[in-house]
Amino acid sequence: MSTLHVLSHSPFTDNRLTSCLRLLGPQDAILLCGDALYALQPDSAPLNALQARIDTLRLFALEEDRQARGLEVPDWVKSVDYPGFVELSIHYDKVNSWL
Repeated sequence: MSTLHVLSHSPFTDNRLTSCLRLLGPQDAILLCGDALYALQPDSAPLNALQARIDTLRLFALEEDRQARGLEVPDWVKSVDYPGFVELSIHYDKVNSWL
């Protein structure tokens, strides 16, 4: 069963991203939205943790939130808009929001 994990909290304030990466299944994906996009800051520990899984990780970033924070998205991260978020929610068997 595949799961879309939705993270919205900054990886610099808690350990949700670390916990999510630990539980991530082979068919799962992560969508970064809100302050979770700060995980993509260059030369940061969260980005390094994500890059360590670049070969198997399916990582998405909500474009509107990326623009609001003025961040760049690495080439290996797929940007999606709100309709794309809905499509992801339908594609995966379940959605887990890390509140």
